[in-house]
Amino acid sequence: LSAASESLAFSSIPSATTRLLGTQLAAMAPLDQELESWASSAGYGQIDKAIPAGSSGWASFRKVTVTNPPESDGKPVSFFVKSSSRSAEEMFHGEALGLQAMYECSQGEDSLRIPKVYHYGDFSEGKGSLIVMEYLNLAGRSDDRALGKAMAKMHLAPATEEAGNPDEAFGFPVDNTIGGTPQPNPWTKPNSGTQEWIEFFRDHRIGHQLDLAGDAYCSNLWEKDIAPRLHLLFEDLQGEKEIKPSLLHGDLWSGNIGSADGKPSIFDPAVYFGHHEAEWGMSWCAGFTQTFWDGYNAIIPRDEGFLERKPLYDCYHQLNHYNLFGGGYISSARGHLESLKKKLDAKEKAK
Repeated sequence: LSAASESLAFSSIPSATTRLLGTQLAAMAPLDQELESWASSAGYGQIDKAIPAGSSGWASFRKVTVTNPPESDGKPVSFFVKSSSRSAEEMFHGEALGLQAMYECSQGEDSLRIPKVYHYGDFSEGKGSLIVMEYLNLAGRSDDRALGKAMAKMHLAPATEEAGNPDEAFGFPVDNTIGGTPQPNPWTKPNSGTQEWIEFFRDHRIGHQLDLAGDAYCSNLWEKDIAPRLHLLFEDLQGEKEIKPSLLHGDLWSGNIGSADGKPSIFDPAVYFGHHEAEWGMSWCAGFTQTFWDGYNAIIPRDEGFLERKPLYDCYHQLNHYNLFGGGYISSARGHLESLKKKLDAKEKAK
């Protein structure tokens, strides 16, 4: 919050109270001061309680309540606050836009429960940043059919300005990360389709991860035998079945799935707009049951070439795991690439 915004927020308070509040804020730690200023300017009163809720290697967490909270479904909202010593652009900009996009694409009945983002930015005084979102009482994974239906609804939500994609393109407004790996998200052209998706995934997903991995065998296999023929895997997705941008969580495995308020919830995303099938590249450690697929495919039926493309989408995540953790993941990635080559050889032979 800028100094001008703080002055505006406090202009309606009697001057003596303003001076007292200003003195109190000056005595607080930067995060406490920032939260008090934000709550006041947003019309939420003052901070009532701020309870530590853990930390990671890069951020600290709090559950915060205020004296005049907003409501959601008739209930007062508590806030989940992440703070960091690093800048908001570096730490929270991508997360905020990703959550906002998932929130916009998960409205209505039978949808995902996604926390609303209320604020993010740098501290107005001192070094650091924060993001303030709705606090959810997260519980374990519950109804797999409901999860499948809710994921399908998010994938079918239109690409809109509110969701961050007014041009119906593949990509995202900002680059982000998947785990600790940078994930580039440059926009394709407006009203993109299957060809633009092939190029996006070729260059900014598999090609990007292979550059980071530095494995000569995988890179040669990709560049010589797979990438030039990648279009053959998408021959069933032309014309009326042209691929259109779907909002993807981007890193959907069992550790990022839960429930809140009786609805399925997903979190810790690596959001971008892409082909809905790419969402399932982590299904090897997501534990999706047949009940889940029944719910999903009742809304989005499985396309003919789904199983042929699956090694492509799995390979992205296996390569990412290798870049994050090393070890045997490179062998799994090689296996997927070899499988793709065999499929493409067979397709060419059949022509």
